[in-house]
Amino acid sequence: MLRVIIEEVLLFVLPFCVFAAYLVVKRRNPFDVEHWSRHAFWLSVTGLLLAIAVLAYTGFIAPRSQGAYEPPHMENGVLVPGRFK
Repeated sequence: MLRVIIEEVLLFVLPFCVFAAYLVVKRRNPFDVEHWSRHAFWLSVTGLLLAIAVLAYTGFIAPRSQGAYEPPHMENGVLVPGRFK
């Protein structure tokens, strides 16, 4: 679960990193507030839309199983992993 949260946070931060790289390429200081003030709203919206889109896409392509889940158990002294039947 933590991996999913970290991925979504990184997707949200991605537009800010791209904009910071753009500022560096244009030889502007990315730590000046004046460069960020006009763009912060749209970077936030873009990050949210990107994170939501990837989360929805992942939900649509996730593998679904049709059977009932059988938890891990012991059979003849051997541990049988959980599976869907």
